[in-house]
Amino acid sequence: MLIYPFDIVMVPLQIILFLFTMYFFIIGFFGMWRFHEDKILTPSKKFAVLVAAHNEHRVIGQLVENLQELNYPKNLYDIYVIADNCSDNTAKVAAEAGAIVCERIDETKKSKGYALEWMFERLFDMEKSGTVYDAVAIFDADNLVHPQFLMEMNNRLLKGDRIIQGFLDAKNPYDTWVSGTFAIAFWVIDHVSHLAKTNIGLSAVLGGTGMCITIDVLKKYGWRATCLTEDMEFTMKSLAEGIKTTWAHDAIVYDEKPLTFKQSWTQRRRWAQGQFDVAHRFIPKMLKEGWRRKDIRIWDGCIYLLQPHFLMLSAFFITISYIQLAVGQFYTSIYSFMPSQLMTAIMIGQYALPMIILIKVRAKLKAWFYLLLYPLFIYSWLPIIFIGFMKRNDHEWAHTEHTRSMSYKDFVKRKT
Repeated sequence: MLIYPFDIVMVPLQIILFLFTMYFFIIGFFGMWRFHEDKILTPSKKFAVLVAAHNEHRVIGQLVENLQELNYPKNLYDIYVIADNCSDNTAKVAAEAGAIVCERIDETKKSKGYALEWMFERLFDMEKSGTVYDAVAIFDADNLVHPQFLMEMNNRLLKGDRIIQGFLDAKNPYDTWVSGTFAIAFWVIDHVSHLAKTNIGLSAVLGGTGMCITIDVLKKYGWRATCLTEDMEFTMKSLAEGIKTTWAHDAIVYDEKPLTFKQSWTQRRRWAQGQFDVAHRFIPKMLKEGWRRKDIRIWDGCIYLLQPHFLMLSAFFITISYIQLAVGQFYTSIYSFMPSQLMTAIMIGQYALPMIILIKVRAKLKAWFYLLLYPLFIYSWLPIIFIGFMKRNDHEWAHTEHTRSMSYKDFVKRKT
């Protein structure tokens, strides 16, 4: 066998990419089903329902009205809207809709993470006057929430879970091809990552909304998650303490997906910046804690954080592969030594999994058309990842404007 000088780089690179691919492929397989669960249907946990809102007057009213109609005893939850550095009438709209409004002004600490940290301290202070909650449920202002959400979280809390993520569905999956491909991406991640990992005992990852965290965890370990991806930061901080995030598949929250490619680009760039930031700060600690605790869940968290790095390596490999096609062979392809059946299974699986999941979520015909554009969404991550890496130390928070206003009843009509 001919050995090329460039093999010293390309062979280890291909092995790393192959192992990463197989790892995610195998885990994703476990998200194709759900285990039967006997649910606890007696409501007993008390929730502080929190919505951090910055200039969200267009959508906040519908969410508050939706939250008031949840299938859960009204004396067991209160709705708080954090009107964070607002210059519009978000506070007024939220109050008129029935929420308890807490206005926050801080020009130096702008982000959802800071707003939540501020609100948690207020909740702790409320305990002195007898207002005590078991957990917080956190939503974004653009959301709509399934009526059973708190009942599902009550079930998980009674079974001992302390940090829980609900199913991240789409509020507007059929508005544009961008919102459609975004929705498909979330449906896929819900199954092949969150559900799959929960099925085999690993940790899911908080998704920014539809989150539930017990008060005792917040008091003992603190929030201290204020970067561009505060949800991921808190997930990894908690995981390093040995607390995993559980997935609640039937606790559904409907999130507004971006309508334009520009909105999608800006939002994903922020996520990429935040994930690089969290990875570089937490992976060394998590590797150490994973070894000390002998906890594979923590190491799996490290692999999750390395996904953007994996995409960067993939982009490099693809570029070199095209160069080799143009100029002739100058490195050894390890894939030529692998069984063709394995490579075929991987290729088919990458396209079959989204199709299976579209069937599972009972997506409309329009979503199948958007599936044709799904590769464009996936490959557009490549430049975003590189930009996110270069701007990983830039913590400037950018607000995503939400305009898709609808009531929960109207949403249900559209969905059916």
